[in-house]
Amino acid sequence: MRVIPTRGNPLVYASWRRAKNRPTLLIYGHYDVLPGEPLAQWKTPPFTPTVQGPNIYGRGAADDKGQLFCHVKALESYLRTSQPPVNVKCLFEGEEEIGSTNLLPFVAKNRKGLSADAAVISDTRMLGPRQPAISYSQRGGLRAEIEVCGPRQELHSGTFGGAVLDPIQALCEIVAALHDDQGRIAIPGFHDDVRDWSDREREYMARSGPSDQKILSDAKVDHAWGESGYTLYERTTIRPSLSVNGIVGGHHGPGVKGVIPTRAVAKLSFRLVPDQNPQRVARIFREHIARITPAAVESSVKTLSPVQSALVDRNHPAVRASGFAYKKGFGASPVFLRSGGSIPVVNAFQEHLGIPVVLMGFGLPDDHIHAPNEKFNLPNFYRGIETSIWYMAALPKALRSRYRTSQSSPEQEWTA
Repeated sequence: MRVIPTRGNPLVYASWRRAKNRPTLLIYGHYDVLPGEPLAQWKTPPFTPTVQGPNIYGRGAADDKGQLFCHVKALESYLRTSQPPVNVKCLFEGEEEIGSTNLLPFVAKNRKGLSADAAVISDTRMLGPRQPAISYSQRGGLRAEIEVCGPRQELHSGTFGGAVLDPIQALCEIVAALHDDQGRIAIPGFHDDVRDWSDREREYMARSGPSDQKILSDAKVDHAWGESGYTLYERTTIRPSLSVNGIVGGHHGPGVKGVIPTRAVAKLSFRLVPDQNPQRVARIFREHIARITPAAVESSVKTLSPVQSALVDRNHPAVRASGFAYKKGFGASPVFLRSGGSIPVVNAFQEHLGIPVVLMGFGLPDDHIHAPNEKFNLPNFYRGIETSIWYMAALPKALRSRYRTSQSSPEQEWTA
């Protein structure tokens, strides 16, 4: 095992390569997690794993430590009883939640050391407790911050209210103008590269994916919102989205304070779909904000964490082998689902390593990922271990003579 330094959080790499004339499987996961806030909404300490009933609670329980650990325990099971039926490389990172800033160039620079025949990632969810799912699509992403600056110092709202534009009000007007009244993102040119999908694909999605009611139930909300003309499943997978993750400005402590503040900041996240380029989106977004900013204030835009979307070939033998493994581990054949989330390394593995990526999730829709009271279902954990064991067993037969790496591929000279 090696800990590989980067400019940010280190990478963790380990390998076992003693299976002669067998394929090599690259296992990826991430050990970083989101902050625990709002802490008051947690029923258990967010950074103290707590078992209650069939679940383990804690930040990162499902995203991604619990799912990652399924593969670690599967490897341990093999090593304690016989030996893995495939060569294995494990690559775990600590910056997935901020766009894999240092991992993506690492993958591009270390193609030989990371060469494999397939990659498996467990950082997605199933359709339900007894209905496993293989993800075949990931949205890309882009994070952004808008800062609006007004007066050079806080002003008395009685003396200057009505004469000086409040930067929080200006920011709210800017944010409100980012969608039209149909829930469609209102940035000129934003949808130019959005791919249209065939009726056949949309019919398949309607048959295999969650219903509108199921999505609302999982979210624990009563009313839907979003771009008209699409189901909620389509809105969260094949259509782009823009969410406001937070707004900060002015007085937010106890009591009241009659002032016009100096600045306000909004944090946003785009989810992008195939054919959309995050860099192009960043450019037209910045131009649009400059165009709609009221003359009485000044605005600036910061963009970060660009992530490319990814599509997976559902018919690749490495992907089909996961269907067999799920049937063994969960007693049910998986459905193919699109994911609305983003895993930055999926596109990098495809582009730089030229290998299929199998997105084999063990999370549940109600695991509260990124929210207070995140959990991971322990029965799913044990079934996930079993599924991983069966997947490694099935991969050699699935790939047959396609092996490219076997015991080769030097890895001693890493370039961070």
